[in-house]
Amino acid sequence: MRKALCLLGLLMAASAVYAELQNVEIGGEIRIRGRYWHQVATAAREGRLLGGIGRSRAVGDRGGTLGSLTSLVDFDDRGGDTKFVEQRISLFVKADFTNNVGAYIEFDDYERWGQDFRSNYLTGVDAPAVSNDDVEIIQAYIDVNELYGQPLRVRIGRQEIVMGKAWLVGSQISPCLHMSYDGIRFTYEVDDYVIDAWWAKLAENSPNEEDGDVDFYGVYGTYKAFEPVDISLYWLYVRDAAARNDTQGAFLPELFEDIVGLDDYGVTNFHTVGLRAWGTSNAWDYDLELAYQFGNADAVGATFPVASILGIYGDDDANFNNWAADLAVGYTFDVNWKPRIYIGGAYFGGEDNRDISFWEWLSPFRDSSASVSFNRLFSSIWYTNIFDILGGAANFSNFHQVRVGVSAKPTEKLDTGVDIMYFGINKAFDWPPYILLGSARVPIFPGLAFWTDESDKDLGILTHLWVKYNYSKDLFVKVGWEHLFSGEATYNGSFAKMNGLDLLAGSDDADADYLYFDMGLKF
Repeated sequence: MRKALCLLGLLMAASAVYAELQNVEIGGEIRIRGRYWHQVATAAREGRLLGGIGRSRAVGDRGGTLGSLTSLVDFDDRGGDTKFVEQRISLFVKADFTNNVGAYIEFDDYERWGQDFRSNYLTGVDAPAVSNDDVEIIQAYIDVNELYGQPLRVRIGRQEIVMGKAWLVGSQISPCLHMSYDGIRFTYEVDDYVIDAWWAKLAENSPNEEDGDVDFYGVYGTYKAFEPVDISLYWLYVRDAAARNDTQGAFLPELFEDIVGLDDYGVTNFHTVGLRAWGTSNAWDYDLELAYQFGNADAVGATFPVASILGIYGDDDANFNNWAADLAVGYTFDVNWKPRIYIGGAYFGGEDNRDISFWEWLSPFRDSSASVSFNRLFSSIWYTNIFDILGGAANFSNFHQVRVGVSAKPTEKLDTGVDIMYFGINKAFDWPPYILLGSARVPIFPGLAFWTDESDKDLGILTHLWVKYNYSKDLFVKVGWEHLFSGEATYNGSFAKMNGLDLLAGSDDADADYLYFDMGLKF
């Protein structure tokens, strides 16, 4: 399929190879953001249970040793806070040619202040800056528009892809950090509807593997003629053919594994189908998005090894089977300051199969059972900077949220608002019974893996206050403050980060804060 797409795109583009330069546009953006987390993050991963829980339970192996329970958050006042200033500089050149041909290239540099200073004040020694992570080519593509007189465009090369509100397909990892896709995108657009179809290469593993790449396909269609609602339907497909093995044995052990059905990971193929409906009617605005994921999850199952008499094997029969949704309804009053109130919520389905029964514990032939939550793919929507974006962008899953808020426009250039959000876990983690020695959790009977206690699901209530000043149409300044009234689940802990594969568990349940300063200039 991907070969056919490449060939089709190249053949279409070849018909417009000869073209003369007509216009050149140069522009860019400078984005500076200061960020401060209080009582949220650890300096490094911390163990949350002394000695772990062994290999008889498949807890996953994200960021730790098999059977361990480690976390990147602490929610206590014993460690240092996290703070830094980040800056993004982008510069693009856009060229238009005859025959509806265009080209676009964008350079991108992301840094944190203090990384590249060239002098040591103490000794006076000067040195070159660290430059191996500086300027990247974030976009570089060729456009051919109105192919054969039709409202069809083909875009070939490295490009940002943003679908809808970027709930599942976006290009912002954070406001200062972007990403792009290498591939081919077709866009067919008329007055009533627009259809996008693409293929992107996410990972190239040849020549190590003949078929070991990771590819991303999608079709996204929007119908715009049904007022007052626009409707989008989409299909997203990820194919991960990278080889995965629990063992690399000799002929007889491998034959035995084939006979009993172990270490038999196939290609990970999972699909996401979704619907979005949004629009405005008089003073109302509304946005509903619903998605369902299904397909093979062998790449996830391989990260859930469990020990038995046969050896240590992951789950080669894992599947995606989760729903996700996001809803917001707002009303804007036609009075001074234009106040808008809204109510909304979000849900990302999750699994937690990390507990085992008494009979499973007794069995010497126990199987691994992976915990597969909704995979948020390449989302640019983060629900909070405390849970969602720290330690990885927009990958908070296995949770539900309810939110309300109000915003206003006191002056032509000033916007402000406050949001109140409740967060809860969908599927909680079952801990072995433990006692506390200081802040350390010590399992009482570490060998009795079937004996567990379920975690609390209440993550807490979060408030977000923000003010944005639009100095001009090109320059803005924004400041904000998030405060978490922490619930017991911040201490008890559940697997919710990294698409439900990483533990979110503090050494305490102290309230937390996040403050930021953001400014951007486009030119």
